[in-house]
Amino acid sequence: MNEPKRRFLEWASLQESPSPTFIPAGTVILGDIRGEGQFVVCGEVHGDGDLLGSLVLAATARWIGNIRVNKAIIAGTIVGGIVAQDKIEIGRAAVIRGHVSARAVAIAKGAIVDGEIEVTSGDPMLVFEEKRGDP
Repeated sequence: MNEPKRRFLEWASLQESPSPTFIPAGTVILGDIRGEGQFVVCGEVHGDGDLLGSLVLAATARWIGNIRVNKAIIAGTIVGGIVAQDKIEIGRAAVIRGHVSARAVAIAKGAIVDGEIEVTSGDPMLVFEEKRGDP
């Protein structure tokens, strides 16, 4: 039996976008963000996100607002909600205070979600033991 693939979005997949949008640690963005492609957030965002692509929210990152995205890996903090059209992976360092909705959800043991988790495909949520370092 094949073990389910745990990591939905590998760091290598960032190569599919010619220039990912990167918000470094120590940077604070005030306002809504809209755009296409990959977004890598290591800093802080205060505002809503409407992202037509993928989001990697690093362990150092904090997003205050609601996020709509295609796919996401969450290792940092979200105060608000996140809706993904496809998949969300929630790492062990993640803290989400709000609603989570996606077609598929994988959550590491140790992650904190203070809100409802909705898996829109009807499939069960995958719970896993994080064995990799946080992105």
